[in-house]
Amino acid sequence: MNERLTRTEVPVEATWDLSVIFAGWEEWEAELLSLRADIEGVTRYRGKLAESAEMLAACLDALEAYQIRLQQASAYSRLHLSGEGSNSDYQARSAAMGDLGAEAAAELSFVRSELMDIADETLDEWMERSEALAAFRIMLTNLRRAKPYRLSAETEAALAGLSEVLGAPERIYSRSKLSDMSFAPVKDGQGQEHPLSFATFETGLELSSDPVLRHNAYASFSATLRQYRNTFAAVYSTEVKRQVVLSRLRGYESVTDMLLLPQQVTKDMYAAVLDTLFLELAPHMRRYARLKQRVFGLPRMTYADLRAPLDPDYSPLATYEEAAEIVRKALGVMGDEYGAIIDDMLTNRRIDYADNIGKSTGAFCSSTFGLPSFILMTWAGSIRSAFTLAHELGHAGHLTLAARYQRATDARPTLYFIEAPSTMNELLLTDYLRGQSDDPRYQRVVVEGLLSTYYHNFVTHLLEGVYQRRVYAAAEAGEALTAAKLSSLFGQVLAEFWGDAVELDEDASLTWMRQPHYYRGLYPYTYAAGLTASTAVAAMIREEGQPAVDRWLTVLKAGGSLSPLELMKLAGVNMEDPAAIRSAAAYVGDLVTELEQGYGSE
Repeated sequence: MNERLTRTEVPVEATWDLSVIFAGWEEWEAELLSLRADIEGVTRYRGKLAESAEMLAACLDALEAYQIRLQQASAYSRLHLSGEGSNSDYQARSAAMGDLGAEAAAELSFVRSELMDIADETLDEWMERSEALAAFRIMLTNLRRAKPYRLSAETEAALAGLSEVLGAPERIYSRSKLSDMSFAPVKDGQGQEHPLSFATFETGLELSSDPVLRHNAYASFSATLRQYRNTFAAVYSTEVKRQVVLSRLRGYESVTDMLLLPQQVTKDMYAAVLDTLFLELAPHMRRYARLKQRVFGLPRMTYADLRAPLDPDYSPLATYEEAAEIVRKALGVMGDEYGAIIDDMLTNRRIDYADNIGKSTGAFCSSTFGLPSFILMTWAGSIRSAFTLAHELGHAGHLTLAARYQRATDARPTLYFIEAPSTMNELLLTDYLRGQSDDPRYQRVVVEGLLSTYYHNFVTHLLEGVYQRRVYAAAEAGEALTAAKLSSLFGQVLAEFWGDAVELDEDASLTWMRQPHYYRGLYPYTYAAGLTASTAVAAMIREEGQPAVDRWLTVLKAGGSLSPLELMKLAGVNMEDPAAIRSAAAYVGDLVTELEQGYGSE
């Protein structure tokens, strides 16, 4: 059996170099001491914000500079922990960073409270005559939206001080996944044993072409999940209760209203993504499942078979180095400035693609103002891994450009838009790969790689979003969120979506335990919203060429200086029109049809 490596055993070139943030832990610890002392540079404005536009602008400048430093220090400890979550020293330093963050949040909460006490008319007049204050117009405008839901200054300070405690559910969930859960090794069809973990299951064994290995991995993985289902249910239900209590405390109509407000999205837009795709995508994905069943020669299609590739013996991108070069070329259409960002990411160890014990699962891009972006992923030697690399580089390119052209307070758009630039890169990679060969087998593999993108965003995350909505409804109705209840709700979502095309066992209902997105507000559905927009923009780039690329680059540089709807409209997409969502679902149907034709009729 190939044993999984420890962090010190993996090749250093496959890990990220965080020395660009701090030279080492001594420098980081010195910065924490400085941050504790330097907070006085902001708190000295307490009680003075209503005095003048100049005083308010000076405070906001000081606050912005302080928060940038705080975020950079946090990134250093967080990224170390993501690479090796089982490291007790990293856990301790992360806890220290969390304590400092909570202390700072409590101390700095006066800014928000005092700002909300200033009359809108006064703020408008001040911004008209003060260029320094007008630079914060977007931040101040967004703050006004939450004005009806504010609490007393004392209560806001108390909540800010409890932020580390209130954020405990996600940390407990992540720590359990990375440090406490262990899985029995599994055997393949030839009797060879394979180690199993969250990372090896989700990036490899779940996608294995060996049905024996695939089903053994699914059984072993599910067996461990079952052991933790009551613990995870308690953690998740605590997170949901926290959100429900806060929404009621602040006077929102529902927890959904509270979570959508910072996204600048209406409930109708939120529902349109979930309902339209759930209804219109299901028939296409059922056809896809039946195609796989036929090609695999399976007597029945099970949940454990859904991710298996149609042509497992053929992968045009076998190594990380090959994929990195292909992705670099595919993104060349974005121009020199964007390309330089990608080059930096690929050549200066900004990407951690090793597989080691304790490493965070999944993939993410960490972008902190004033720092390079850093990407975490696990290279699995498949074309799917190449799409993951392109996806995360999309976040890096986007947020690097946004930080370059916007100030810190305006650099990051809301969650509703955040997944559009990342999924766009996957579509650009597909278009590039499609042009490299006319070989039918090659074309089918590329199409299936793209379908994996839509599966990830339009199925995995979409169903999470539908499930999340039902969980909130149950919680607000006073129902207990036990493990049985949570599993029942997820099982119902799966059954409604897949119909009779997929045989679902009880273990399929445990899928809710696998994702951290539920701890980040209404995040899951935004993957589908972003891919809907990028699908439309990618079609424009194919049709128009450079003008569409230029519009897209303008959108990326705008960061959060525009609302998500404004950003998408600037790119040429109207997300208030359900036609864009239906068009994206129809495009998925076309891809499935192309594969059906490629593999012949029944």
